Amino acid sequence: MRTALVGIDFGKGDFAASLEELSLLAKSAGAQPVTTITGRRGSPDAALFVGSGKADEIKDAATDLELELIIFNHALSPAQQRNLERRLGIRVIDRTSLILDIFAQRAQSHEGKVQVELAQLQHLATRLIRGWTHLERQKGGIGLRGPGETQLETDRRLLGERVKVLRAKLDKLTRQRVTQRRSRGRNNTFSVSLVGYTNAGKSTLFNALTKARVYAADQLFATLDTTSRRIYLGEAGNMVLSDTVGFNRELPTQLVAAFRATLEETIHADLLLHVVDAASPVRMDQIEQVNLVLKEIGADHIPQILVWNKIDAAGQEPGVERDEYDKIRRVFMSAQTGAGVSLLRGALSEFASGDFSLSLSTTELPEEPPVPVLPEPLT
Repeated sequence: MRTALVGIDFGKGDFAASLEELSLLAKSAGAQPVTTITGRRGSPDAALFVGSGKADEIKDAATDLELELIIFNHALSPAQQRNLERRLGIRVIDRTSLILDIFAQRAQSHEGKVQVELAQLQHLATRLIRGWTHLERQKGGIGLRGPGETQLETDRRLLGERVKVLRAKLDKLTRQRVTQRRSRGRNNTFSVSLVGYTNAGKSTLFNALTKARVYAADQLFATLDTTSRRIYLGEAGNMVLSDTVGFNRELPTQLVAAFRATLEETIHADLLLHVVDAASPVRMDQIEQVNLVLKEIGADHIPQILVWNKIDAAGQEPGVERDEYDKIRRVFMSAQTGAGVSLLRGALSEFASGDFSLSLSTTELPEEPPVPVLPEPLT
């Protein structure tokens, strides 16, 4: 599907990285980005988000390039989306709708599908109901007076009933997870959850540690369903490692709420392995974004080990970084090549044995590690 990406710079420093991420999201959803249209504004336009001049520029590009879809790198209000589609004569979606679509494509388990559908319906409800407000205000007019109100109430009722059914299913799944966690608790099983920005390499690391074969790919949101495996840490005994959905900047609140059942594994973990893409130029911003979501779901109090992954792409060497109290703060490794995996297993064993306690809070950002000095090329 031939697509144009639209991004407006409101003066934030991460504009370029956010736009690049939008392109990856669009490709992950199956779109074909043909052009990127950018602009600068002090604040969004109330009616069109971009203003009339930029809207005309987008319309001309849609005609000249035979576009089928416009994706905005922002959250659009129902009115803005509706006004843009009327002005441009082409389908328009925002970043939230794009992420929801990717989740709908990737969900495999029953629980994942229920969570995605609930998030989609909650997102649709605002657009559907607000889209009918002109009929609610309608006091007269042939063909609009009664049927419009009847249609509105029907749509509201059907959406409400389906949301109620989905929430009941999620409640049942949540109770099942609580039972499973209680069983692990009775067995004193050490629990670890992988968290991190999407495409940081969590699933690849999960496979490297557990010898499992969960789906791992160089794409955003490759993993949606939580997978848990038991691994043996020698003298430290067994532990349960869980792979969870990756986080993302401006992650839709509907998704965070709907996936709370899945993220419960994170909330009740004994330790978080916060996986970071060491080769990403915006890795510090990504760490902050992940910590914001962890705070939102109530997991910001859980100790972390920062896993500086993809060191092979960043030109770094395997290693362990400790603070002045000899507490592990960071492990440098590559899940793809296997370099440093043994160091991470050692860190897990050390923590599980209770030899030290971590003090790294998700409210503080670690300092950037020193840039490695690479040898001069031979001449």
